[in-house]
Amino acid sequence: MKEYDLLVIGFGKGGKTLASKMATQGKFVAMIEQDAKMYGGTCINIGCIPTKTMLHSVETGHDFNDVMSEKDAVTSRLRQKNYAMLANAPTADVYTAKAHFVSDKVIEINSNGETRQLTGKVIVINTGAVSNVLPIPGLLESKNVFDSTQMQTLTVQPKTLGIIGGGNIGLEFANLYSQLGTKVTIFDPQNRIFSREEEIISQMAQEYMEEAGVSFELSSTITKVKNNDNDKTVIVTDKGEFEFDVVMYATGRKPNTADLGLENTAIEVSERGAIIVDDYRQTTVTDVFAVGDVNGGPQFTYISLDDFRIVFDYLNGDKNYSLLNRPNVPNTTFTNPPLAHVGLDEKMAKEKGLPYKANSLLVAQMPRAHINSDLRGLFKVVVHKETKEILGATIFGAEAHEIINLITMAMDNHIPYTYFQKQIFTHPTMAENLNDLFNF
Repeated sequence: MKEYDLLVIGFGKGGKTLASKMATQGKFVAMIEQDAKMYGGTCINIGCIPTKTMLHSVETGHDFNDVMSEKDAVTSRLRQKNYAMLANAPTADVYTAKAHFVSDKVIEINSNGETRQLTGKVIVINTGAVSNVLPIPGLLESKNVFDSTQMQTLTVQPKTLGIIGGGNIGLEFANLYSQLGTKVTIFDPQNRIFSREEEIISQMAQEYMEEAGVSFELSSTITKVKNNDNDKTVIVTDKGEFEFDVVMYATGRKPNTADLGLENTAIEVSERGAIIVDDYRQTTVTDVFAVGDVNGGPQFTYISLDDFRIVFDYLNGDKNYSLLNRPNVPNTTFTNPPLAHVGLDEKMAKEKGLPYKANSLLVAQMPRAHINSDLRGLFKVVVHKETKEILGATIFGAEAHEIINLITMAMDNHIPYTYFQKQIFTHPTMAENLNDLFNF
């Protein structure tokens, strides 16, 4: 049995970064990844990088074939770079194999019919998440039904696309395919999209997507998915039947723990299958950690990277940084325009009984928006009346994904909102509107 200082299962952001850093310290590390097409993890291969590459490509006028080609080129380049990062390290081994636990600290790997066992002084589980499948009759049995990963391998653009699920993934794919000219319909049981956001944001987002050609079947219940005699895929709902060339299901993602053999260990999991960890991302087995989506936290690559920071410091004797140092996590949904959020919205602040005040600014009132010929959206912030700290922000409009980071930095560093009133910004920019947004 070969022993390593660090053994990582899964080539995702947190695990690969930790393996690389430990290898530079002269530690012997092993990286186990079951699929050669997943070197570098979800983000690089099937998540944020390819989908955002596709969105950028279509926004620059490319057709379906060019969009797919550009996506493939980017992911291939980054995948090779990530593989080389570890494969070329003198103290690192990369195994392309399926791994499962046979005991707390022993991993069995299988590749091409060959089985061997490995162990590590420290083991990190970084297996990410997989698509959640709702128990809809016929969903998996019908032809031309795909999840978000499979949608990225299509060779022919569908003329019609039905999307089951109006969450972030479904909305981003709807945005992408509608811009390509596909007729898109979204099905969701809730009565509005972005249901966690304030209603005005939800209404605006739906209006913009409808203007772009996306249709919505909200408050709908899907009872069945089937193929008809014309080889089309049919979504059967309580409101009728809808026929499509392709159906995509985007009903969330769940921690990828099903085949890890955790039942052979003392590693505990939640009801949803997420690995239970402490504030240092350590599992219920000493020196076994779980980072990224697999531990049930927010499913963002930058959270996986932050998990790496926590574990790396911990392994180097520094326990000052932990989950307790992660108060504000921004997020962005890359619709058109993008929607970004951090902290509390007005409804949350009111429910908490905080002495707050809120202010909003229409994008149509912003000079840069007129230059861009894009007047869509709304910026809104919530602040604490007494401490003057920023409680949260919702940025809906061009450059929202960049501006939200400025506000998050201010929140993390307890900078009062009044700072933005006199902050000097370059002109004309979207960020300069923070002067007016916080001037109340």
